[in-house]
Amino acid sequence: MRQFSSFHINDPGLFIRKLLSWGKEFRDIAILNSNDYRSLFPFPHACHSYDFIAAFDSLDNLRAEDGNWMNSLEEFLSGRDDWLFGHLGYDLKNEIENLTSGHPDRIKFPPAGFFIPVYIFIIRNNRLEAGWHPDYTGEEKVRKLIAEIESSPVHLNGVNRIGKIEEVISRSAYLETVEQIKVHIQRGDIYEVNFCQEFFSEKARIDPLSTWLKLIEESPTPFSCFYRQNEKYLLCSSPERFLKKTGNRIISQPIKGTAGRGKTPEEDTKLLEILNNDPKERAENIMITDLVRNDLSRIAARASVNVEELCGIYPYPRVHQMQSTISATLNHDTSFTDIIKASFPMGSMTGAPKIRAMEIIEQYEKSKRGLYSGAVGYITPEMDFDFNVVIRSIQYDRTASSLSFMTGSAITGPSIPENEYRECLLKAGAIKKVLSTLTPHSQSAPLSWKVHQ
Repeated sequence: MRQFSSFHINDPGLFIRKLLSWGKEFRDIAILNSNDYRSLFPFPHACHSYDFIAAFDSLDNLRAEDGNWMNSLEEFLSGRDDWLFGHLGYDLKNEIENLTSGHPDRIKFPPAGFFIPVYIFIIRNNRLEAGWHPDYTGEEKVRKLIAEIESSPVHLNGVNRIGKIEEVISRSAYLETVEQIKVHIQRGDIYEVNFCQEFFSEKARIDPLSTWLKLIEESPTPFSCFYRQNEKYLLCSSPERFLKKTGNRIISQPIKGTAGRGKTPEEDTKLLEILNNDPKERAENIMITDLVRNDLSRIAARASVNVEELCGIYPYPRVHQMQSTISATLNHDTSFTDIIKASFPMGSMTGAPKIRAMEIIEQYEKSKRGLYSGAVGYITPEMDFDFNVVIRSIQYDRTASSLSFMTGSAITGPSIPENEYRECLLKAGAIKKVLSTLTPHSQSAPLSWKVHQ
């Protein structure tokens, strides 16, 4: 059984930089950083269980292929009494429902993957909990390792070269496609669909970790993560939670509704008020909230599904977001895979009704989403878990020198195609800025411990 040793750290931000420098070469890495949003949004349903959590190296792992992931994961979880970290790819939908994915996949993350780490580091305030496994190491060696990390220098920079970034869907094609999707809405096929587009470079050489640090410096968010599986990387600055389970209680926090930030406090307040009172944005959020309520009702105790917050407005460095919180009490003996089958992919990234929306997504998008619109997170020995929604993120294949990022927006009946296109560019703003500033031998940004406002 895994054991934990506790340490006091004076400077969490500095320790994290040293920890990342120490662990960056492991081939299995999962780093989840809340960017201190616990203090900014001190609401019970928004709180994390941690400030920062990182898992390095693998004692055992599951690399699932198409068509057998659910059974493989059930078997992998059976009898385990340890932490797991990993991902769920968007195309798991094809195993959960009778769906297909036929578009190009430039990064090729596996449909799902989990690993049991050798090392776990959890930071809450100024306390570090270092998790270790007695079959692999001992407490004395762990304390020596922490001392070595604390005394080590920081090496978080590398060579970066980005080739031309191509768009898979041109602006004119995007606008035309939105009009075609609106025809489906007018016919009653769907109420709402999340339509996404891909940007990519096939000649990208980046230092993944320093690039991620730049991204979360530019856009710190509560569900940011750095994830590595062999030579494939996810650099993510997500503001959105997919699902969190604590005991028999589960919550989902879909985001739908976006507005830019103002250049002055007065302009910012005005934009927030416009978003809060925008009937289209509120309709988007309410439709997805209803979808999530329906998903959770499939696995929840009777009359336990509750909307704790509807259309709340949350400020992030580049955008205001509209978020709702839905909770439920799980039926007895509901397994992790039962929960995933009922709720994945998340409604905020598909649309409503969900299955028809996913069929239309496949019809009109031009790329496989891969890990985009999926989730990254952890499962505890008690089978509690927390997973984000993979958005505002870069996928990178170091072997193939391929880099990809996607953005999307919710298309509804009142959607104006040009406005939806601008929303996609707004969401891509932090990524584009980071990639445009990458130069050979660029230094990594310092790790921000407090949220930039």
